[in-house]
Amino acid sequence: MSEKQIRVAVVGAGRWAERAHIPGWQRDGRAEVAALVDLDGTLARKVADDFGIAQVFTDYREVLDDPTIDVVDVASGNEAHFEVSMASLEAGKHVLCEKPVHHDARETSRAAALAESKGLRTKLGFTFRYAPAIQYAKDLIDQGFVGTPYVFNGYEQNSQWIDPQTPLRQFEHTPAGSDEIAVSSIEGYGAPIIDIMHWWTNSPITNVVGTMRNFVPDRMLRSTGTMERMNIDDGDMWICEFEDDVMASIQSSYVTVGNYPGIEARLYGSEGAVIVRLVEEFGICQTIKTATKDSVEFVEREIPQEYFPEGGNSREPWPFLFYSNLIKNFVDEILGDAPATQGDFAQGALVQRTINAFEHSYRQRRWVNFSEVEGV
Repeated sequence: MSEKQIRVAVVGAGRWAERAHIPGWQRDGRAEVAALVDLDGTLARKVADDFGIAQVFTDYREVLDDPTIDVVDVASGNEAHFEVSMASLEAGKHVLCEKPVHHDARETSRAAALAESKGLRTKLGFTFRYAPAIQYAKDLIDQGFVGTPYVFNGYEQNSQWIDPQTPLRQFEHTPAGSDEIAVSSIEGYGAPIIDIMHWWTNSPITNVVGTMRNFVPDRMLRSTGTMERMNIDDGDMWICEFEDDVMASIQSSYVTVGNYPGIEARLYGSEGAVIVRLVEEFGICQTIKTATKDSVEFVEREIPQEYFPEGGNSREPWPFLFYSNLIKNFVDEILGDAPATQGDFAQGALVQRTINAFEHSYRQRRWVNFSEVEGV
């Protein structure tokens, strides 16, 4: 790997790769997207031509044998995340993977341990922690703006699937027609706000309790175009306790009216409070408001330019803006320019373990001690 350049193979040529992954890499002058992989060779070729990517493959194993590829970016379907990530780490590649690495936190931990043993960097697609407003808020929190943290409230909600005719993809662990509510929203939508909760509160989680609901039982199945019974959690709420005297609530949903992406993070403390909204409204994709105990009215803050990628602003499409920051951070880490690692597979394991604990709480209808839960 040269000092100022890394070569990347993106595995998966779907919509999210086009909107976030590939543009994010290409925005950073230190990185080159050298190859694109997808089982659909025609799609891969079209997307590669659109973005000026030279090499196209239909089998990800072909890029693992290329010594000039430094990073494998796993933007495939969820069912391939773990296999491709593990194979890439075994081949000595740094790995960026969309969430989840695996539905079982123990397997995500195994991937994290493999990366550490090989001295490799990993990154999860926790897109929203890299929003400039979220990063700015984290610095304010670390500088003592809120004082001692008391309460965190996190929301990931929008009306993307409130219409049952909107096609929804079913994953292998949430079969259509099941009589038992299966995890969907809390993993697909809840994971990013759970990640921010852990990051902002900065305290070990101890206990969780909560519930899941299936508000829209019959939905259009994307793979068949037919209406099917999809018994999934399209809405859920959770309460969390921590070692420090902090408590938190988490809500995620597919069916709460509001615009995409629908993230809101709030932290209230002894000295002040911070509220960040990541919602596309009136041409703006993010806002941050703060208040203090001596001035309780919340006032919007301007986000300093240092939290944006070069030339970035809050009127850019949020997938491009936020993912550009994620990529910049990952490149900094790979090149040794970042002071610390954030959002890696170890953090992914913590988030997945939290999701697993939430599910245990719902299934058993009780508070669950976090020490009880290692995985599924």
